[in-house]
Amino acid sequence: MALQYKFVELSIVTDETIEICVNEWVAQGWELEGIRFVVTDHSRRPQMAFVSFTRDAPAETADREAPRTPPKLKVE
Repeated sequence: MALQYKFVELSIVTDETIEICVNEWVAQGWELEGIRFVVTDHSRRPQMAFVSFTRDAPAETADREAPRTPPKLKVE
C-alpha cells in the first residue's frame, strides 16, 4: 500500500499552534512524521514550521496516475 503525504505550514510557531495542528490532523487519520523549523541568523526562535503527516493511501488513490509529470533532468 502506498503512502499519502500531507504538509502543513505554520507561520506562527508556538507550542499551542503546533499542538492544535497535530491534534487536528491526527484526529483525521494522519500520522505525524516530523516537524521542521525555519530559523534566521538573527533569532533562535523559529520563523515558521512545516509539519508533515503520512497515512496509507486507499487502493484507488495509489493506483492513479501521478498528478504531474516530473521534468526531465538535463545531463551534461
